[in-house]
Amino acid sequence: MWAARRMASTMSASSAALTFELVAKCSTTRARASILTLPHGPVNLPIFMPVATQASLKGITPEQLENTRCRLCLNNTYHLGLKPGQEVMDAVGGAHKLQGWDHNILTDSGGFQMVSLLKLATITEEGVRFLSPHDGTPMLLTPEHSISLQNSIGSDIIMQLDDVLVTTSPDIVRMREAMERSVRWLDRCIAAHKHPDRQNLFCIIQGGLDLDMRRECCREMVARDTPGIAIGGLSGGEAKDDFCRVVAACTEQLPDLKPRYVMGIGYPEDLVVSVALGADMFDCVWPTRTARFGNAITRNGVLNLKREMYATDFGPLEDDCGCPCCRPVEQEGAMGITRAFVHHNAAKETVAAHLLTIHNVWYQLNLMREARDAIIADRYPAFVREFFSRLYPDGHGFPSWAIDALRGVGIDLLET
Repeated sequence: MWAARRMASTMSASSAALTFELVAKCSTTRARASILTLPHGPVNLPIFMPVATQASLKGITPEQLENTRCRLCLNNTYHLGLKPGQEVMDAVGGAHKLQGWDHNILTDSGGFQMVSLLKLATITEEGVRFLSPHDGTPMLLTPEHSISLQNSIGSDIIMQLDDVLVTTSPDIVRMREAMERSVRWLDRCIAAHKHPDRQNLFCIIQGGLDLDMRRECCREMVARDTPGIAIGGLSGGEAKDDFCRVVAACTEQLPDLKPRYVMGIGYPEDLVVSVALGADMFDCVWPTRTARFGNAITRNGVLNLKREMYATDFGPLEDDCGCPCCRPVEQEGAMGITRAFVHHNAAKETVAAHLLTIHNVWYQLNLMREARDAIIADRYPAFVREFFSRLYPDGHGFPSWAIDALRGVGIDLLET
């Protein structure tokens, strides 16, 4: 068993702007620990990536984000293309300089807006015609324009423009059209990419909930040999069982020596299960959005700090948390931020959302750090059981989708 993990540590692959080193593989599940080296430094995988949609995380500064030990965050191509616009991005020298961020950035291609802004979008083989939600002006987003925008943004990882359809759509003909178009659009993105020496283009696997279509798309995308591979089109309202089946079917076919990114995934349970299924990278706005509603993510679940029960709770947001909000100040008699303080300010002062954002981002990043440590120590199944036992301390109520998905990779949550 140890020999197998040692062997994994020697496996690596490189492209012009990326090195992927597989450090360890779980001997039971498909979980992996690896090091992804990008132009702005190394990133330990598995990882959760916070979403700084318009080149900022709402409520915290780049320095505060850096202090959470985040080394890879997201920006959104569609929004930055509208405002401040490509001309400004070119003038300032890219998003790193615009937002004062000296670490890695991944940009979404803008394809997700086909779903989120569908009433404003028309999709053809040429691309996607949008009406700006800002002022109603028309915008054509083609694969070539998406890549041009991302070249100007200067992100370390750029995403192909894909044809995104909600997984719950019953239109199989349209789903196949979207899958096949995504492959054709990838070819156009590869041809348009001006800076493969310093920016990594990831493909995106589509195909809805049809596993055969997903496998077909995997074969086509892998044949294009992009530096990394994403599984897209999920987190769109599908059942968790279906989500897990798609992730498992895709990771089963993907090469070992490329990073695997499941797009739009952010609930802690989803992260832990998806890592067991063989995925490495995740992103979602949920941790920061839920902070603005007064919610703290903890090992024991989400705490709604607006509830009156926290008015006289002078404990930290979470015991033994290493985030700047929960750590005691290094002065005699000083203490960290209390639940009572956040309760007092929630929905009245922005400081509450600010503090909860820092805490929630730290929690998500630290969850993946703990998962990585468990993989390297070859105790990931035990880590998964401990994680779910904290969320469901009575030993009952484990979600059936998690039970089934984990059984498929050798973990029985119900085992006593």
